[in-house]
Amino acid sequence: MSEAAAANDVLFEARGVSKRFGGLAAVSNVSFALRAGEILGIIGPNGSGKTTLVNVLTGALPYSAGTAALGGRPLAGLAPYEISRLGIARTFQVVKPFPSLTVLENVMVGGLFGRAGGPRDIASARARAAETLALCGLEHRAAALAESLNVPERKRLELARALAMRPVLLFLDEVMAGLNSGEIDEAVALVKRIRAGGVTVVVIEHVMKAIRSLCDRVVVLAGGQVLTQGSPDEVLHHPSVVSAYLGRRYGQARDA
Repeated sequence: MSEAAAANDVLFEARGVSKRFGGLAAVSNVSFALRAGEILGIIGPNGSGKTTLVNVLTGALPYSAGTAALGGRPLAGLAPYEISRLGIARTFQVVKPFPSLTVLENVMVGGLFGRAGGPRDIASARARAAETLALCGLEHRAAALAESLNVPERKRLELARALAMRPVLLFLDEVMAGLNSGEIDEAVALVKRIRAGGVTVVVIEHVMKAIRSLCDRVVVLAGGQVLTQGSPDEVLHHPSVVSAYLGRRYGQARDA
């Protein structure tokens, strides 16, 4: 199979995914496919269901309806650790490192509990953690306690711990929230390096600069449903997206 053909293979697919909390439909009938090597953006207003969708897809919440599959393997009903062993990892909006462990030890946790098929001994986890910290620019903080890190460093630690799990698919839930412009540029460059290393990425983000720079395609959620999907330019110029999410100021700045 050629590299071009492999790049077009569907790696992950969500079909009709829904999540209800009593009478509230937080996510309703969401479907999308993801090709190997893609960076897919998921955007939408606060409360649109983005994080709930990721929680369902990664096993933290049960499905109310629908299903998803990784490489054709159904995921509905699997526990988070089972999904991680298949090769899916994620970050969390609120980063919660193990504060009394060092940065290196935090990342070793990911190396010990990640995708099946690789070594799980302490020495291998330590080597994997050191490699991942170097990729994320945190090698100089390896011996520091996690509680001593500032916000951008904690974001990178969260990302490094997920990467140490050796995922084939990585969900990034607002890893750029709270970062300044320069830190966002660094984070965008890092995500591009991660993709270049063979990891398919889903970016849940409010930073439109990052969405434009990173994503091959974008899915827009509003009210728990898919409003539209397409290329970044198509989506960010869509009148319904401007109206429901980006606002008139964005549209005026875009057209200026």
